[in-house]
Amino acid sequence: MLYILPTPIGNLEDITLRTLRILGEADLILAEDTRTSGKLLKHYEITTQMRSYHAHNEHNIVEQIADHLDAGQTIALISDAGTPGISDPGFLLIRECIHRKIPVTCLPGATAFVPALVASGIPCDKFFFEGFLPHKKGRQTRLLFLATLTNTFVLYESPYRLVKCLEQLQEHCGVERIAAVSREISKMHEENITDTLANLITHFKAKKVKGEIVIVVSGKEDLPKQKKA
Repeated sequence: MLYILPTPIGNLEDITLRTLRILGEADLILAEDTRTSGKLLKHYEITTQMRSYHAHNEHNIVEQIADHLDAGQTIALISDAGTPGISDPGFLLIRECIHRKIPVTCLPGATAFVPALVASGIPCDKFFFEGFLPHKKGRQTRLLFLATLTNTFVLYESPYRLVKCLEQLQEHCGVERIAAVSREISKMHEENITDTLANLITHFKAKKVKGEIVIVVSGKEDLPKQKKA
């Protein structure tokens, strides 16, 4: 069995009892960064063996890991924070397991975009998840596409590129488009702010930003509002 286990994105208490049990019972834990995950395991006194599984080695070891699963091992996959597979390694191993008919179970739990989306006050009944935009090639194409969406869309961004990203969104979506920025979710200095793109740019230009960023942008209106005669 392969277990996909969400881990806290901030407060270490944001973890389920079932996740803790499986981490303790598994034969092996695959961790994106064993140093980061080691702090979590130490906090909960979990001594299960860990092995690195990240974007730079997953192509090379995915079949080897699947062989261990085929041999009857129970393996837990975790990322540094949140749910593996959401902008983090996991997809290749899950696909290989499905191909080999190895059971895969993903537990519910922490994912950064969900609390950011819900707390934004922007419609979330339908939304498009973009994740990280390309840094260079293809970035403008994606921005042009996102600007035309009539549903809310969600981005991940680095704090170092936040203002630049907001400026590019403003260029394509307009100064009055409503958006929200969430950072440091579930941590002491959590910030959630909803405003126009223009005002968000002014706000974040005036401060030093830390922490991973979620940007939620309202959709383009289907049709311009008609003035009453």
